Amino acid sequence: MSDKTMSRPWWREPMMWLVLGGPAAVVVAGVATAAIALHGADPVIKADTARPPALQARNHAATPPRAKP
Repeated sequence: MSDKTMSRPWWREPMMWLVLGGPAAVVVAGVATAAIALHGADPVIKADTARPPALQARNHAATPPRAKP
């Protein structure tokens, strides 16, 4: 090897960008996901409601349709 290739700085090596690029992309995606989750959080449903929405939808789906008079 020549002295020119041995004295290259680390940021000029393509393999280093492959090694650092993956984890850097994951960190950026994690921060973006956290920002979206915190900004668009759903409201909390109170526990004292008559029926939780899941039970209400399930019971509604199980009942036969009413005949119109």
